[in-house]
Amino acid sequence: MTDPERTDPRREADLRYLWARLGAVEARVRRAVDARLADDPDPGDPYRGLYLTPEAVQGVLAEPRQPPLEHPEPGSGPDSGPEPRLVALARDFGLTPLDVEFLLVAMAPDVDARFEKLYGYLNDDVTRRRPTVGLALRLCGASVAGPGRFRLAATAPLVAGGLVEVRDPTAPALSRVLGVPDRVVAHLLGDDTPDPAVARLARIVPRAHHLDGELPERLGAGLRAGVTPVHLRDTGGDAGTAAVAALAAAGRAAVVLDVAALAERDDAELPAVLAAVVREARLRGAGIVLGPLEPLVPARVRLVRELDAVAGDVPVVLHSGQHWDPRWTARPVLSVPLASPPPAARAAWWARALGGEPAFSAELAGYRLGSAEIDRAVAVATRLATLEGRPVGLDHVRAGVRAQNAAGLDRLARRVVPGVGWDDVVLPERTRSQLAELVVRARHRERVLGQWRMRPGGGRGRGVVALFAGESGTGKTMSAEVVAAEVGMDLYVVDLSTVVDKYVGETEKNLERIFTEAAGVHGVLLFDEADAVFGKRSEVQSAHDRYANVESAYLLQRMESFDGIAVLTTNLRSNVDEAFTRRIDVIADFPMPDVEQRRALWERCLGPGLPRADDLDLEFCAERFELAGGSIRACAVTAAYLAAAADRPVTMADLVTSVRQEYRKLGRLVLESEFGPWFAVPG
Repeated sequence: MTDPERTDPRREADLRYLWARLGAVEARVRRAVDARLADDPDPGDPYRGLYLTPEAVQGVLAEPRQPPLEHPEPGSGPDSGPEPRLVALARDFGLTPLDVEFLLVAMAPDVDARFEKLYGYLNDDVTRRRPTVGLALRLCGASVAGPGRFRLAATAPLVAGGLVEVRDPTAPALSRVLGVPDRVVAHLLGDDTPDPAVARLARIVPRAHHLDGELPERLGAGLRAGVTPVHLRDTGGDAGTAAVAALAAAGRAAVVLDVAALAERDDAELPAVLAAVVREARLRGAGIVLGPLEPLVPARVRLVRELDAVAGDVPVVLHSGQHWDPRWTARPVLSVPLASPPPAARAAWWARALGGEPAFSAELAGYRLGSAEIDRAVAVATRLATLEGRPVGLDHVRAGVRAQNAAGLDRLARRVVPGVGWDDVVLPERTRSQLAELVVRARHRERVLGQWRMRPGGGRGRGVVALFAGESGTGKTMSAEVVAAEVGMDLYVVDLSTVVDKYVGETEKNLERIFTEAAGVHGVLLFDEADAVFGKRSEVQSAHDRYANVESAYLLQRMESFDGIAVLTTNLRSNVDEAFTRRIDVIADFPMPDVEQRRALWERCLGPGLPRADDLDLEFCAERFELAGGSIRACAVTAAYLAAAADRPVTMADLVTSVRQEYRKLGRLVLESEFGPWFAVPG
């Protein structure tokens, strides 16, 4: 049977070299044991049971060795093959030859159990089975008062880099025990499994991962030249992927940190956790990617500062959607804007994730997702399709995209998963065409506003804003849901009670939180009854007027830079400030329905599942009762309750009674000229 350790020539070469170096350590240990035996003052001590006798030590020295491979002669150097890991580790961590010897002395018990007993004997304490600082100095021929002692200080590369741990801090300096973390030992033995503490916080991307493009190449050249840290300001691109690609262009793998997992860590754990991350990056010859930074700054900016402090010359690439603040780190940081990728690049990402160009590729153009988000969305879509036992379709992909939405906006707005379509709304043809225009703008905004730069300069965003104007009940909110369904997004209805605040400046802060959270989700933002916050500015006659105008001015600026899709609804279009109207892309008017539309609304609101009596006259209802769609729906529901209470189909009397009740709610008179022969029906 083949030994698996001998199937990797690189690993064999690494182990041969490592064991040769440990052989030299063993030779020094043997000389130290011989010297100790020669100087033993009382070999007949009756308390020898508390420690090893000279005879026991000789027995240990005579035991057969237990190396992973056969020994070459001690002192033999690396062969002509690839650079041994020990040599690469010394270079990457900035170790001196004495540091390497200290490391080998400290790790010897981890690869050969004989050293435990020998170190116990040399320490004159069988409970101390690892080398102490004093013993390591002696074995390496360094003076206990010389400069070599300070190579084991907390700030020295060996300890600061996490390669050697100096334990028992309360003991005298020379009696402190040296240990080597399991991850370092495993690395030198050829195992690249990350430390469990790191694996819970990061994923490793091999250096083979690469993304073509001018920016990754330029950043890679800068990282190779020692330009670090680097900050990518994401203006609609895919900063996480670009950061990994830049490190790949620099010839490095990437340790990509999970921002959410880091943010949950206690501040007391940060130094140890980040030190382990930096050590992992050094062991792999990798760089570190951290972002997006929004969950960390400014409240937990200490994490960014701590990472920068311990990273040293390890390349660090940070990314966020906001501008870099120089106070976040002690070192200067190069901040580079990252432009949004062209639609063709996103189409290629979708094709790769879906295993080919899908038939519905045009429907995916409106999603501003990065490559990693696309991969996650397709993974969710694939699982949904598997559960349903059919191929991946557009509805699965849209559900996968919605699954990527963060929950932050849910605290500020009500999320609605669209459940209606074009067939569920009854609208005039002109209004339908205006809604269709909004859908077109939402789908192709990235190409028109981004790639073709049709809205350049001035901090203008790539958002699409629509105004739905019409009387209450004419279908504005439902139409917003239809638009959201058509572009495959959730609808977020902003609760104005959580926005408007009587204290000066608080309304603007609440709106800013909504706009900021909306930038991180793939949804349509609906401001219902928007004239409450988007109303006209007025002549300043009091402090109240002045602050109201400040609020409106803020909204004018914020809507200009908004990158999402927003729908404003109002019952009175004239109440909306003209400056807002200029910034609106689509204005859809929702008039009161005519007779034909009311007939269709009655039919649709009663639905196919509701049992109907033979005396229903929907033509009469459509011609006589001038009601909006919302009121017709309310009447249908009331009539259904009346029928359910009587345990019978819905009758015309039920409809007339429900209309009477709706008239009372609206404050309208019940006239015989409208109700005709049904005027006498009680209600």
